[in-house]
Amino acid sequence: MSELEVIAGPPSKLLWAAEVPRAAWAVISLLRSRRMLDDVPRGDGRPVLLLPGLFNSDRSNFVMRRYLNRLGYRAERWGLGRNIGSRAVGAEGEKLLDRIRALHAETGEPVTLIGISLGGVMSRFAAHRLPGLVREVITVSAPFAGSPRATNVWLAFELLTGDRVDSDRVTKQAAEVVKPLPVPSTAIWSRSDGLVNGMICHIDNDPRCRNVEIRASHLGVQLRPEVLRVIADVLGGVK
Repeated sequence: MSELEVIAGPPSKLLWAAEVPRAAWAVISLLRSRRMLDDVPRGDGRPVLLLPGLFNSDRSNFVMRRYLNRLGYRAERWGLGRNIGSRAVGAEGEKLLDRIRALHAETGEPVTLIGISLGGVMSRFAAHRLPGLVREVITVSAPFAGSPRATNVWLAFELLTGDRVDSDRVTKQAAEVVKPLPVPSTAIWSRSDGLVNGMICHIDNDPRCRNVEIRASHLGVQLRPEVLRVIADVLGGVK
């Protein structure tokens, strides 16, 4: 076991077991938070691409997409089916990169990337590869800054994606992802996350990365009013 894995192990079994009921509460709290979610800056029509988490599809981001469109942004689906890692985006992310290129060409503007969990890791990867086409990156509960084994889902990742977390390609890409981005970024994370260790969902040594801690489960985190509010404030330039 590496030093990193000792420092940042997976979340406790108690937090893991609480994921489903806490996710249900996220839905309930969303229904009670309309006033808070309305009191935010309006959008400017910029393109925003939403990337789902592991094994999730665009349906998982329906609420966020609808919310951002209502604010006045152009929030788009990623359109690559379920997020099963390289099986969805290609070994070097080529399908995702093509999607960003197409949206940039269509709108004439750099694209803001918002990624949930694995989608956040992919967002950072894409920003490194296409810095001129990406405006900024917002990650939500994305384990980009540490060992994949500091999660309770690394075995599921291997099963669903066909990739081993310690393979040369995955290790090389992970080293690229954790480097400071060439564009502004925000990392939204929770130390009470039951699936991934919140300490590997943000980094403190990047002056262009804003870290925002919330209290949330992993499942359904994109439905949390606090998350939607933070995203709206970031897009609106609120400090």
